[in-house]
Order: sequence, then structure tokens, then C-alpha cells
Amino acid sequence: MNIYIYIERERRERQRRGFDALKDDDSGDHDQNEENKSQGSSKRKAVVPGPAEHPLQYNYTFWYSRRTPSRSTSSQSYEQNIKQIGTFASVEQFWRFYSHMVCPGDLTGHSDFHLFKEGIKPMWEDDANKNGGKWIIQLQKGLASHCWENLILAMLGKQFIVGEICGAVVSVRFQEDIISIWNKTASDLATTAHIRDTLRRVLKLPPNTIMEHKTHTNSIKMPGSGLAPPSVQGVILQTQD
Repeated sequence: MNIYIYIERERRERQRRGFDALKDDDSGDHDQNEENKSQGSSKRKAVVPGPAEHPLQYNYTFWYSRRTPSRSTSSQSYEQNIKQIGTFASVEQFWRFYSHMVCPGDLTGHSDFHLFKEGIKPMWEDDANKNGGKWIIQLQKGLASHCWENLILAMLGKQFIVGEICGAVVSVRFQEDIISIWNKTASDLATTAHIRDTLRRVLKLPPNTIMEHKTHTNSIKMPGSGLAPPSVQGVILQTQD
């Protein structure tokens, strides 16, 4: 099933029922949440699509992190700070998580939502990320929720080169917000450019939008790599078409 059609259908049904997605219910959909709370266990049950559900090409995991801006953060303390929300394997399981999550635009302080393939941590040092990079777009306040939804639906809906994509991040800051999409091979310039063009298309970005691509290798070399703001990292590519 097309993920866009499914989400639109569920939203219409939710509106018909007068359902508030930000409030917990007792419908039983939280079994997946409870299952994923055991993330630290080596015996954690594999997440698979349920009967009659529509499987995704890869399993994905939602993460959340928040930090105090003035506090220096090492990669070790950053890893302790990121919290796993849950893993899903189908369109329906994605909706169970996403429909109960606060919109990025309603977050406060230095907060981040991350969506990465299962098994990849949202850290530069992760084996799947360390040779890659990320495209970054700085947003005016008020645009984060809409852009984040468009980005992750495009990622789950295979509009990007799926095998090359590791995940995506939305970062809420005081004066602006930032979205980024991470790819695993920064040295592949053709693929990196294709991801840029797809990102520009799915977000309907104006032609003069400035986009930056930054390698994780450069980020790791800098002090306080765990949560250093993207705006202070070394720019590898910058486009202003």
C-alpha cells in the first residue's frame, strides 16, 4: 500500500471519530511500545509486520533526545541521552507510533526526533554512519512539523535511494529548526547529489534554498562531537541554485 494513501485515510477516519492522536488510548496498540521497551535485552523479540499489515522495505526506529545547550556533551553522554521510542516494520506500525507523538513544532528547548533504520544509532560514530554525511536545511520556526512529515514519508515510501539512506533528524532550536537526512557514503558524489535533488523535490523547496552537506568524519574530529550544532560544523558542499 502507498504510505501516503494510508496516512491520509487514517487521518480522515480519526477526524470522523473525533480522535485526539496526542492522547493515549486503551485500544491495544501499545503492545508494540511495550515490546520495544525491552531494547536492552539480547532476547528482544524481532519486530515483524502483523497479519494483513503492509510491510516496509526496512525496519525503522524512532529516537528522541534533549539536551541543555550550555552543557558540553561527549559522544558517550550523548549516547546515554538518546532514548529509543520504538521500532516498526509496517505502515500500520509506523502510524501507531507517529500518530501518538508530539509534532516537532510543539517541542521546546534543544530537542530532536530521529528516525533511523533498525540497528543504526543516530550517532556519527555508528559503523553505518561513520563514512557518510548528511544534507542539512535550516528552517524558519513554524515549518518543522510539515517538513519532517514530508521527509520521513518520502523516506519510508522509497522516494530516496533507500539502500544509501541511514536515517533522518529534526532538531528543534530556539531561533530556528533544522532537518537533515543521513547517507552512508559521503564519497559517492553522484548519489549524494541525487539525494539532494530528491530532498528538494519532496520538500518543495524554493530554487534558492541553501543546502549544506557535511561529512561525519569532519564532525567526529571536532570536540564535543556528540551534539555539536550542525551550523558550526565544516561545510563540504553548499548549493544555492
